[in-house]
Amino acid sequence: MTSLQALKSRLPEFSWARVVSDIVSPPIVWAVIVLPVALQYAPEQALLWAVLYSIPICLLPIIYIALMVWQGKIGDIHMKERRERYRPLLVSIVCTGFAVWLLRLLNAPTIFPLLALISLVQISVIALITLAWQISMHAMSISSAMVAAGIIFSLSVALLLLPLVVLVGTARLRLQRHTPAQVIAGTLVGGLVPLLVLVGLYSTF
Repeated sequence: MTSLQALKSRLPEFSWARVVSDIVSPPIVWAVIVLPVALQYAPEQALLWAVLYSIPICLLPIIYIALMVWQGKIGDIHMKERRERYRPLLVSIVCTGFAVWLLRLLNAPTIFPLLALISLVQISVIALITLAWQISMHAMSISSAMVAAGIIFSLSVALLLLPLVVLVGTARLRLQRHTPAQVIAGTLVGGLVPLLVLVGLYSTF
């Protein structure tokens, strides 16, 4: 195999499913959704709270994953193999737990530590499941964003995001990264957690 062929073999195959998976990935989904939430609940300090939320929950874990890919310890940023997910999930749990603590310490509007708690619960559930099985984090994140947006804003906003849930699930199946059962499981976890956290714990926070 020539050096050019070796390089091509390491590059991800370009397809619509790969583009969807890269763009509608969990860190990007939550980094995007937190901004309109910040504008809704803290318009004068929207950027501050969005940044304090996004850096530990979205940016730091993806930097860690990128470093693992660069060092050759992970095949790609989507972590195809289950065993590749153990350390990144642990890092995500630590970073997200720190975000919950920091946002509460700084007296952020209630919605921000709740959003961080949604991420913490979801990542913890997925980490436990990953010990024995692998479910779709992509499906989880977009379905979670849809349900959270429906609760925070309106049902019409959730319905606008529904096609993205279908698109992401289809993309993960197209790439053969997950089985239908794994996509459905991710969607269910993503949908139930924000419902339980936002409806059940709002008064506590």
